Amino acid sequence: MSRHGIPERESLHVEFKSDAKRLPDSELVLAAVCLANTEGGVIYLGVEDDGTITGLRPDHQDTTGIAVLIANKTVPPLSVRSSLLEVAGRKVAKVEVPRSTRLVATSGGTLQRRRLMADGAPACVPFLPHEFATRESDLGLADVSALPVAGAREDALDPVERQRLRQAIERYKGDRSLLTLDDAQLDGALGLSRTQDGNRVPTLTGLLLIGREDAIRDHVPTHEVAFQVLSGTSVRVNDFYRWPLIRLFERVEEQFHARVEERELQAGLYRVPVPNADPGAFREAFLNALAHRDYTRLGAIHVRWSGEVLTVSSPGGFVEGVTLQNLLVVEPRPRNPRLADAIKRVGLAERTGRGVDLIFQGLLRYGRPAPDYGRSDAAGVAVDMSCREADLGFLEIVLEHEKRLGGPLAIDGLIVLAKLREVRRADTAELGVALQKDAAAARSTLESLLEAGLVQAHGVKKGRTYTLSPAVYKKLGRTAAYVRQVGFDKLQQEQLILKLIEQQGSIRRRDVIDLCRLSADQAKRLLSALVERGVLRREGADKSTVYERA
Repeated sequence: MSRHGIPERESLHVEFKSDAKRLPDSELVLAAVCLANTEGGVIYLGVEDDGTITGLRPDHQDTTGIAVLIANKTVPPLSVRSSLLEVAGRKVAKVEVPRSTRLVATSGGTLQRRRLMADGAPACVPFLPHEFATRESDLGLADVSALPVAGAREDALDPVERQRLRQAIERYKGDRSLLTLDDAQLDGALGLSRTQDGNRVPTLTGLLLIGREDAIRDHVPTHEVAFQVLSGTSVRVNDFYRWPLIRLFERVEEQFHARVEERELQAGLYRVPVPNADPGAFREAFLNALAHRDYTRLGAIHVRWSGEVLTVSSPGGFVEGVTLQNLLVVEPRPRNPRLADAIKRVGLAERTGRGVDLIFQGLLRYGRPAPDYGRSDAAGVAVDMSCREADLGFLEIVLEHEKRLGGPLAIDGLIVLAKLREVRRADTAELGVALQKDAAAARSTLESLLEAGLVQAHGVKKGRTYTLSPAVYKKLGRTAAYVRQVGFDKLQQEQLILKLIEQQGSIRRRDVIDLCRLSADQAKRLLSALVERGVLRREGADKSTVYERA
């Protein structure tokens, strides 16, 4: 049965509401508030929780009335778009709720937000006052890190840590103009304190960067960092810190470097160090956690080294607008703008805001898997970075290409090479997904790699696919894999098709797509060629077409 676009189940952005017993107006309004205070979404009124369509009561079939009701019963008024759908004779109201750029409540003062629960099911939960600051920060309406800390005094800032900050500017080649400022001017320039009722009061940024340890414990109880080293089920290191950030950063980096092991690769006349964990990738991941964690939420930043995986996790999900699907391309949006800016001006963090690129680059260039953010959710961000044995052949290919370029290989090129190394053959659409860009951008990257002799194209126009070039396969010591991938593809594909027909009597185009890893156009051409040669015969038309032995 066609559902006219109605999803099969609820999600973070989809809410089903039954109208079998006439849904109270208050529940409909609260559902709209819940979605508006999260990412927005759609309410389907007339659908049960399990997705069964049961239809609307007559007084809910006035879609204009639904929109007016929600606007009148929310503060500030929430503008929704409501329309009527009909599925198998039953009517359903589709209420599209936009993401609000302000906190929205019912006219009775109730606020809710939508969250995925522990079992993965979505639910509306109370929106508590201590979460308001985080929401406003995520929306770019407020910067918690720039606000003065209630109850803190100017003497909560430590002169020793301020001197450490000055030394860090020198060491990390930060904004040297800051070194010409006196202490009060430096605090003002970096937003470490603000004047309030005639007194200088430390901001959250000030306490985090140069606060006394006891003041940080008293006024920023959410700040904590753990460095852990695990060996199987044994905990070899388990250190927790509530130190000012620059001192803490240097201590954790010291612990990290003490455990980095290097081997060397002879690349031409040079010896290139090959670490088991890339310092640049770790640095950016750790600094991202320090700068962008949610300081209104309890919980520690964890740096955990376990076997061949190094993990950095921090409380608070991705900031508004950042998802797993756009992580590489979205414009940087810091949760704590003042803190992030201060860290960059000191010279600790990447000045362009593209630290994620450096994390990807630090893994992919060594032939390791891309960083994995898959365990991130609304409660926290976690990135797993592989420390497994580097692929020296792949690294040598990258180094040789960079020598010809006279500079580093662009991150898009690394991603494409890594993807083709993983899946062996892909088209521009698949590679666009890997790049988080459109097919045109993927095609542009592929053209440069084709010109460099790193990639080879197969087929024409829409059916074109790409593999690593013969020279790359040879460098990787996998010439036989290239021959299997390219030399006998067509014959192997035909044999696979005939074998499957022998087993199940017939085959459809979608079977060929899955079986031979082809695009829809490639599968169509292959089947048409077999029909023309008299190997197969076509039965049926359009979506019901099947192919049998002739």
